[in-house]
Amino acid sequence: MKKNVLNTDLTGKVAVVTGAGGVLCSYFAKVLARAGAKVALLDLNVESAKQFADEIVAEGGVAKAYECNVLDKSICDAVAEKVVAELGPCDLLVNGAGGNNPRATTDKEYFELGDIDAETKSFFDLEASGVGFVFNLNFLGTLIPTQSFTKQMVGREGCNIINISSMNAYTPLTKIPAYSGAKAAISNFTQWLAVHFSKVGIRVNAIAPGFFSTKQNAKLLFNEDGTPTARTGKILAATPMGRFGESEELAGGLLFLVNNEAASFITGVVLPIDGGFSSYSGV
Repeated sequence: MKKNVLNTDLTGKVAVVTGAGGVLCSYFAKVLARAGAKVALLDLNVESAKQFADEIVAEGGVAKAYECNVLDKSICDAVAEKVVAELGPCDLLVNGAGGNNPRATTDKEYFELGDIDAETKSFFDLEASGVGFVFNLNFLGTLIPTQSFTKQMVGREGCNIINISSMNAYTPLTKIPAYSGAKAAISNFTQWLAVHFSKVGIRVNAIAPGFFSTKQNAKLLFNEDGTPTARTGKILAATPMGRFGESEELAGGLLFLVNNEAASFITGVVLPIDGGFSSYSGV
């Protein structure tokens, strides 16, 4: 197993990660496994989750993949029961499932006269179903698994929930109003949960990643010839550290927040891991 960067010891703990078939959340699963946790990797794409679970096992960790639709309460409840039976009760939940959808995205950053009748998708062309899908995937996709798994946490000291917020939650990015609004809701929900579960041994926090280059956003950030897009130029110009983040740079924040000694009095915070993006005014 690779080194645990903060020496956070999760031996004997059970960690559940939703969206674990994706790039960042599969990495979260590996980080938690390297800290000693038994990890349940949940994803609608169970084959992808299984691939990452197998990689964890090959490193010497304990992991198992589960097919799960985070928008279906009955499925989440059933998966929670399987996790208890096969790994034990959940101590740590990472709500990583989420994402955007083209139906909730405008083509242009700024509305211009004539866009209503032009061959462009403006604000007025956004589909309610697409906006609803993005809100549901991000907000309900966090709320429902939390309902299913916190039943196993209440009354047990040292349990943690980590939600995944975004830079969008601080200031909305252009073109993606639904995703921005949904992530703002996640930050707010994190604070609500922190208060709600404060008397029963559960701490609730979130991390807000800045801009990380992954397979999922490669087409947004780079042209086919590998040159940066105009949006990449804007992102890097607004990031004081002048670069994209690397997945490994999320590990410290995650392990710190779930460390019940180092972060025992921390709940309800949203931790930016963003190279200074959220602090920079542009001047």
